[in-house]
Amino acid sequence: MKTLNVVFSSKDTVDVRSEPVPDLREGQILIQSQRSLISTGTECICLQQKFVPGTHWHEWVRYPFYPGYSNVGRVIEVGAGVSGFRIGQRVATREGHRHYVAADAASAIPVPDKVSDEDATFFALGNIVQIGVRAAEHTMGDSVVIIGLGLLGQLAVQYTRLMGAREIIAIDTSVTRLELARNNGATTTLNMSAEAAREHVLELTGGRLADVVYDITGHPAVFPMALKLARNFGKVVLLGDAGNPSEQRLTADIIVRGLRIVGAHDRHAPAGVSEYTYWTKANMAALFFSYIQRRQMNIGALVSHRYSPQDAPKAYEMLLKDRATAMGVIFDWSQLD
Repeated sequence: MKTLNVVFSSKDTVDVRSEPVPDLREGQILIQSQRSLISTGTECICLQQKFVPGTHWHEWVRYPFYPGYSNVGRVIEVGAGVSGFRIGQRVATREGHRHYVAADAASAIPVPDKVSDEDATFFALGNIVQIGVRAAEHTMGDSVVIIGLGLLGQLAVQYTRLMGAREIIAIDTSVTRLELARNNGATTTLNMSAEAAREHVLELTGGRLADVVYDITGHPAVFPMALKLARNFGKVVLLGDAGNPSEQRLTADIIVRGLRIVGAHDRHAPAGVSEYTYWTKANMAALFFSYIQRRQMNIGALVSHRYSPQDAPKAYEMLLKDRATAMGVIFDWSQLD
């Protein structure tokens, strides 16, 4: 049996390969993919090799590289030792852009009937942003600044709205992204750089500045600007993962104004549930799906492009040319069935 897989064969080179489907090991399920979501920031960094030696990116990305970690499909085979899954069941996994996926059953997350395949593909990014907003330790009435309105930024707008923020000030240079953020919970949108935004944030917060500032750009130059938007003893959450983190410069704001810098990453979710750690990846995904079912989050609005997996080179070419025009980019694997 063969599967089509999206592969970064080398820097700046995208292929679609026909490869054998691996045999199921004990504890695995075989999934026929229906949709998968491109993580635009992460995958473009991997494709363009926009990272420096010594970073986790350098250790992770080895060509040929199989991108993607947001896959939704249907179970077509259940391996030995697996219980709790049935043929035809929809599941979400952290597997890549592959037509057929052999995945560990323990890491597969059931998708509720009322959640569409497309919406469900956002579960991984939904988890990443949940890690960030949990690390921020919000309280009701926080004034929040979100810099960078890609997919993570858009989800941060919706999560902080759910958490009771008084002000959600969204900053980006893309009018389209700002409009999307405004439609989904941002109270104010600023079409400018973070550097130019300080006077506006001062006015909007009564001279206090923001309780929590999210830097979700992944651009090192933005970090010192983000520091200036946080109030005394406020927090700056780094949710954008730069490929050259040594260029993110500290300023005197940290010591003089007592700022707290919070790093948030996908790796921070606990491995299992205990009396102290409940929000595992599976439990965060289940919460995310609950918000979708209750229409408390608007995920469908975040999808801007859909491609057949056979057109993967065109999809990434579009992203590299003008990523600001794209939001959620979906591979529709049902076109191959």
